[in-house]
Amino acid sequence: MSEQWSYSVTNDELEELFRKYCTDFTALAKLGRYGPITGRDKEVDETILILMQKGRKNAVLLAPAGVGKTAMVVALAQKIAADDVPDYLLDARVVEIDMARMAAGTNSPAEFQERFIPICKGVAERYHNPNNPRIILFMDEIHQIMPNCVGSAYAGLSDVMKPYLTAGDLMVIGATTLDEFRMYVAEDPALDRRFQKVFLSVPNSVETYAILKALRPSHEKHHGVTISNNNLMTIVQLTDEHMRKRNQPDKSIITMDSAMAYHVKTHGKNTNVTLDSIYYMVGRETGLNKQALHDDKKIQRIMKHVQEIEGEGHMYYI
Repeated sequence: MSEQWSYSVTNDELEELFRKYCTDFTALAKLGRYGPITGRDKEVDETILILMQKGRKNAVLLAPAGVGKTAMVVALAQKIAADDVPDYLLDARVVEIDMARMAAGTNSPAEFQERFIPICKGVAERYHNPNNPRIILFMDEIHQIMPNCVGSAYAGLSDVMKPYLTAGDLMVIGATTLDEFRMYVAEDPALDRRFQKVFLSVPNSVETYAILKALRPSHEKHHGVTISNNNLMTIVQLTDEHMRKRNQPDKSIITMDSAMAYHVKTHGKNTNVTLDSIYYMVGRETGLNKQALHDDKKIQRIMKHVQEIEGEGHMYYI
C-alpha cells in the first residue's frame, strides 16, 4: 500500500527540514523533556476535537502573552506521547516551525520561502496517506505571516499556506493574541474561516498556585532546594499585586525560578527558600524595596488560604 505513494519532498528531505528549522514537541515529550502542564485540559480537548474534523481542522489559540499558549501545545504533545488521544491522532507529531531559525541567513523573502514551502508541501502531500501518522504544524505569533503585518520578516507566508489550507491538506495550530488576530488574520476572511478559535483564559490565583505546585518538583531538583506551599502562594499574590502589566502564570513561574536561584546563590543548596529571597527577586523586577513587601497580616492570610486549599491537618513552613 505504502509503495503506491510517492512524494516530491522525500522522507529524508522532510526530516532534514524538521531538524534544521523545527522543534518536534512529541519527540521531546517522549524523552520527558517537559514538566507537567496543568489547568489546560479543557482547551486541549477542544483542540483535539478541532484537529479530528474533516473540514476546518485548524485551531488558533488566543490569549495574552505569558498565559501559556505554547505550554498548551506541549500538553497536547504529552497526551499524544502517552497515547491518551483518539485513534485518529495516535502517533501524531506536533512540530513547531521556528520562524526565526528558518529566517536566519536568508537575504530575501524568496530565499526564506525556499525553506518554508517544502515543509508545507511535504506535510500536505502525506496527509491523505493512511499509513502516515498525522503531522500537526504549530506556528507561534501566527499573525506575523499575514501580508498586512508590516515589518514582519515572514509577512506574506499566509499566501503560500492558503492553497494547502483550502484543500484541507494541513493541520495547523496557530497562536497569537486576540487583538493581533483581529488586526491581521481576521482581515482576510478566507484565512479566518480556516481556523477555529480556542480561547485561553488567564489563570486565577488558585489555578496559578496549582501550576507552580506541578512545576515545583522539577525546579527543586534543578536548584537543589525546597520551596513551601505558603511561599508558592506568596509568589502568586506578590506578582498579582505588583506586576500588573504581565500575566499569570508566566510571571509567577519566572519569579519562582529566579527566587530559587537567588536563594542557592546566597544560602547554598539543601535549604528551604526563604521569603527574603522571594522579596529580593520581586523587588528586583518591580523596583520596590524588599523590606516594603513584607506584611505579617498578609502572610497570615496566605497561610490560611493555603490551608483552605489543601485541607486542614497539614504542616506548612515559611
